[in-house]
Parts: sequence; structure tokens; C-alpha cells
Amino acid sequence: MTSSAPRFGLLLDVDGPIASPVTRSIVIPSISRDLAALANAGVPVIFNTGRSDVFIAGEVVEPLLAAGLQPHARVYAICEKGATWFEITPQGAGEVSIDSSLTPPAGFDDDVRALVAENYADLVFYDETKRATVTFEQRIDVSTKSFLARQLEIDEAAIALLNARGFGARRGDVDYPDASGAVQYRADPSIISTDFESLRVGKDFGAERAFALLEGTGEMPLEWRTMGDSRGDYAMATWLHERGETVAHVDVRPADGIPDTAYPVLTAGDLIHDEAGALFLTRWLAMLDDAELTDDRLG
Repeated sequence: MTSSAPRFGLLLDVDGPIASPVTRSIVIPSISRDLAALANAGVPVIFNTGRSDVFIAGEVVEPLLAAGLQPHARVYAICEKGATWFEITPQGAGEVSIDSSLTPPAGFDDDVRALVAENYADLVFYDETKRATVTFEQRIDVSTKSFLARQLEIDEAAIALLNARGFGARRGDVDYPDASGAVQYRADPSIISTDFESLRVGKDFGAERAFALLEGTGEMPLEWRTMGDSRGDYAMATWLHERGETVAHVDVRPADGIPDTAYPVLTAGDLIHDEAGALFLTRWLAMLDDAELTDDRLG
């Protein structure tokens, strides 16, 4: 008997592989078309992002609906790395769920909002759309080079505010602990922003949330593809691999270095960011029509 299970499922970061890190929007028309076609063909499509539900509703959901998303499609958005989530249907973004246990300490959002306004408004803006994360993001009129040159400075200024409220933070391999030596939050820098979030959230936590949402909605995929533009995005594929799933990860910004993994890592040659993402989405759509096609053969 032939299995009716989807050939694969998709867990996708948004900034980089789907939305341009320059415009912060979907600018390659084939991306939304192919995403809708894949979902309509039975492929579960889950966006696993640090972005807010408001951002995803405006920049991702609307293009998907315009591309003709159908009622049977299984599409979900896991936002703020697992802290908020919602279903995407032809009617649009569904009701947003929020894990209130993951929100930052009371008052820290106001502290960082004031820090940005008073000292760094020329560099970043405070993201007012986040529900469980405190985020500042590079202004579009600021160059990446200028932002990255000062990112550590503003990150450490915000961490000092967190410490002043009695909480510790971790940034990369460096801890800025509370008075007891403990760390409860993470400063997670990207090439366009820094998130201040609970240590519990992450792309692996988002993947776990995605599986909980898919439970009972239909057959699970035979294997998975994950895609992202940062080292943190590998956590999606690692979580899937460790639970026994077959997975390959697409790195759309491999210049940062490809780590050793127990699963295949795919790249798009000289293409990066959303150009690489668009290429792989088109490839995966073609794979649905030809059982002999694989990522390696299309490589």
C-alpha cells in the first residue's frame, strides 16, 4: 500500500530565508506562491521565528492568502521562538496563544524602551509588537556595518538594566549573572536585532511546539526540512534528529560557518538569504511531482 503521509514537512525561520533581511518583507514573488502550493499539496508548513505574531500576520500571512492558501492546508506560525503561536487559514491569522510564563520581568520592557529612545534612537527602534520578548531592531536606514559595530554596546547596556532588576542574562558564551550567580534570560543577537528572552525559548522549543500543534491534524511527514540563516536555527534540525526524525537543514548564510551535525546540511552555492530560500522552496515543490528527485540530485 502507498503511504498517504506527506513526503516531508517544513520548519522555517522567517528573517533571511523567507523575508529579506534588508526590506524585512517577502520580495521574491515565488516564495509565497511556492509556500502556498506546498501547503496545498499536503506539506505541513510551520514558521518557527523570533518575530512577533503581528509581523507574521502582516508580512507572511497576507502574501500566503493572496497566493491561494486552501482550507485543508496545515500552516502554523510559532512566534517569539515558541512563546506565542497561531494557525494560518484562508481566513487569515487565527487566535494568538501566549505562554505567559515566558514573559520578561515586569518593567524591563519600559527600561529598554527608554534606553533606546534616550541613547540609541539613531541606531535601532524598540519592537512594540512583541508579547513575550523585549527586542530592539536595526533601523532600515542604518547600515548593517554600523549596527553590528555598536550592537554589543547596546546589548550590554540593556543587560545592565536586567541585572539592576535582580536577574541574570547570557549572551553567547558570556554570562552576566544575578547576585546569586544565576542566569534566567538570554540576549540573542542576530544581524538585524537583539532579543531578550527566557532561557526556555529557542528554535528547538519552537519545534516542540510545532509538533504539539500538528498532533491529531493528519499524518505526520516521512521526513523534515528546516531552514534558517543563523547558528541558532540548527536547533530545529537537532531537535528533530534527536527524536528520531529524518531531517536535512538548509543554511542560507553559511559564511558564518557550518557546524558538525549528525544530519545533512544543504546550501545554495553562491545564493544567500531569501534568494537561497526561494531556490529551495521551488526545488521542494518539484520533488512532490517527481518521486526520484532529492535535494542531493538537485544540489
